Amino acid sequence: MIETTTQAARTSALVSARIERIETIRIAEQPNVLWVEVTDSEGRVGLGETFYNPGAVEAIVHDMAAPLLLGKSASAIEDAWQTLFACANFYGYAGAEMRAFSAVDIALWDLLGQATGLSVSTLLGGRVRDRIRIYNTCVNAGGFDDQDAFIERPGDLAEELLAEGITALKVWPWDRFAPQIKADFVTGPAGWSAMGPVGHDLTPQQLDEGLAVVEAIRDRVGNRIDIMIEGHSRWDLNAALRICRALEPYEVAWVEDIIQPDSPRDLARLAHETRVPQSVSERLFTRYRYRDVFELGAAQIAMVDVVWTGGLTEARKIAHLADTYHLPLTPHDCVGPVCLAAALQLCAHATNAKIQETVRGFYGGWYREAVNEELEVVDGHALIPDRPGLGVTLRPELRRRDDVTVRVSGG
Repeated sequence: MIETTTQAARTSALVSARIERIETIRIAEQPNVLWVEVTDSEGRVGLGETFYNPGAVEAIVHDMAAPLLLGKSASAIEDAWQTLFACANFYGYAGAEMRAFSAVDIALWDLLGQATGLSVSTLLGGRVRDRIRIYNTCVNAGGFDDQDAFIERPGDLAEELLAEGITALKVWPWDRFAPQIKADFVTGPAGWSAMGPVGHDLTPQQLDEGLAVVEAIRDRVGNRIDIMIEGHSRWDLNAALRICRALEPYEVAWVEDIIQPDSPRDLARLAHETRVPQSVSERLFTRYRYRDVFELGAAQIAMVDVVWTGGLTEARKIAHLADTYHLPLTPHDCVGPVCLAAALQLCAHATNAKIQETVRGFYGGWYREAVNEELEVVDGHALIPDRPGLGVTLRPELRRRDDVTVRVSGG
């Protein structure tokens, strides 16, 4: 009777808890990252994150999301999502709006985990795994020159990763031949190659030079490592078809965003006219965009970014939608530690989760400076925490930095 009464009191407190404060935190050293903390009326705190254009996202969080959510139930996550989406959809939901909503949504899931003492993966519907295989996206970071290495010594890089137990890597051998731009805001993890106009003229020599990266890896380590090809949407359809057809003998795991993912019918041509699996796409926001792709058979792998597409609420729906089409899910993370933590919770729950993106220079580098908990990698697999919520918390010293910007809405 005492236990029943205690449980009833906890349930009542959970249901009655309200969103009391929403804070955003960013630091100049990581100019693309924005953290969001949501505090409820019981003093519990949930943590979210997003990436790119943090000033614009910060404005959406405080000027739009906060007035709609403050004072509302902290556990009514679906209602919060639908409210935010409906209001933004009046004038166009994608971009800064959906990144802001994603960060808030993830914070609400983390907050619910803190309130219940359960991990987010349990709250999503239960765990089907406690670890998942990872691949290394080859970025220069944290003392690793992986981006230079895949161009200059791809075989050595593959051997090095295998020695660490990592059995998959992602590279972008053809980005260097696409048109380049010079701008201060081009500060993405892939540096010069992450952005730029679409290329329309890929020469035979350039095709061969890009292919040499893949050939060198296969010559050195054979099929002991999976190779993923990132395209960063740098090529038109004709160039993309040439690249994909040239890759067919090398049995790469997938080609990702080799063209812009805005036209499902053009994506379908890649999926139907080449044997290389197509991964589509971290750049798609909400399940509605994925539905169009899946209906046309335009993807073999569903790539989702939980801090862009609508948070965990929407990412779970996308995972289930992909599973309806018998497709695997591969969460994106070249972003930040909370994105990775949220993606891992999704992987723990989603039966069709295939593999998780990581950057060894990030989780072994600046992620450790941002959050208290470190990613555990054993035999090329990430161990997925079963702690309350996401299982990560921001380091308190972030708020004391000279380059920090904190904005607060609510009490």
